[in-house]
Amino acid sequence: MKNKYVDLIEQTFEWPQEEFKVVDDELYFHDIAMMDIIKQYGTPLKISYLPKIASQIQKAKRMFNVAIAKADYNGTYNFCYCTKSSHFSFVLEEVIRNEVHLETSSAFDINIIDALLEQGLIDRHKLIVCNGFKRGQYIDNIARLINTGFTNVIPIIDNMHEFDELYGKIEHYTKIGIRIASEEEPKFEFYTSRLGIGYKDILQFYKDNIKKNKMVEMKMLHFFINTGIQDSAYYWSELNKCVNIYCDLKKICPTLDSLNIGGGFPIKNKLDFNFDYEYMAEEIILQIKNICESHGVQEPHIFTEFGSYTVGESGATLFSILDQKKQNDREAWNMIDGSFMTTLPDCWAINKKFILLAINNWDKENERVFLGGLTCDSDDYYNSESHANAIYMPKYDKDNQQYIGFFHTGAYQESIAGYGGIQHCLLPAPKHVIISRDEEGEITTKLFAKEQSYKSMLKILGYM
Repeated sequence: MKNKYVDLIEQTFEWPQEEFKVVDDELYFHDIAMMDIIKQYGTPLKISYLPKIASQIQKAKRMFNVAIAKADYNGTYNFCYCTKSSHFSFVLEEVIRNEVHLETSSAFDINIIDALLEQGLIDRHKLIVCNGFKRGQYIDNIARLINTGFTNVIPIIDNMHEFDELYGKIEHYTKIGIRIASEEEPKFEFYTSRLGIGYKDILQFYKDNIKKNKMVEMKMLHFFINTGIQDSAYYWSELNKCVNIYCDLKKICPTLDSLNIGGGFPIKNKLDFNFDYEYMAEEIILQIKNICESHGVQEPHIFTEFGSYTVGESGATLFSILDQKKQNDREAWNMIDGSFMTTLPDCWAINKKFILLAINNWDKENERVFLGGLTCDSDDYYNSESHANAIYMPKYDKDNQQYIGFFHTGAYQESIAGYGGIQHCLLPAPKHVIISRDEEGEITTKLFAKEQSYKSMLKILGYM
């Protein structure tokens, strides 16, 4: 009977996979031996594998450009990176190297733009889409970019008051966009997104405010779906409504030429993940083209805002199993040297699942376990995989240290958890390592951040 951990994985999934394989009983991630990284840096440990960011960007560009060519579509594809997915400097540097545009969400994002300019990573011609509900400081910062010579800033008007506030502060002619308040999925507790301007109000808002203003040029219509791009009746319905609004607006606004289909592609969060990216890109382009042709208007340039898709699959989080506690006859708790609530908060907050794999001991017999974090909170646990209501790990042996990894954790986790701040039960933020490859393909690693110290926490709390 095959009951080893390796047997379980091979019998359940297609294995090995593009980014995962096992050599000599140990897991490799993008051909990198995870045990070598652990031996060098220890656990708990965050990893960012930068080449994956570049490959995701190039993959999206290739798919949409192929779709445009197949459909004989008269518009261009433009990739925007959502900075909110991960604000780290090494992420932005990798993104910018791949010649994409940037999308901001808040006032401090503009300060990041300033820093990128000072470092010579961008110039004042970089296209920057400014999204989100805008408080005064955000509007001030956007106006400052425009007034200091940034020529491709596109503020996306989220509500009718923003336009007047922004217009009162800009000194130069600028492009502008409008966000549509899309309808939410039927299962949501409300019908319409809190962000954007309602479908029925957009044309009148343009006529009353933007059309007669000589300082702004309407260029972009933006729509965003919380669920991201999915092959569902809901997504296609919202896309159809959005493109029809674009066409109606285009007929009275000749300068409008861009459609931002915000809401990103899904990422691989389970080993049996199956999503036809090429089909979706082709179908999106084809549907937009067909609707525009039915209205007799020129197809728009297409913008996407990919955040999680860009950076999510570049991340991994590694833990050690400190001990196993058997609380009753049926439940064995493997205690990790960290916390799910503070390190992978999406596990706790929205019950999100990541790819979970053992790092070593693949040749051992498997057993069902629960994974417990170190905080005193009863919700600090992980007890099911995305493909089954159970977790199986190599059988615990106190004399043979077990390591585990959560993969594709590169988006949002640090910002939601409060990177470098106060964590539940004062558990320190783990070490963070950046992994890249040189021109010859050789692996290089760099310690980006040490494990958080007690002094930094005490200082934040006012004790020092």
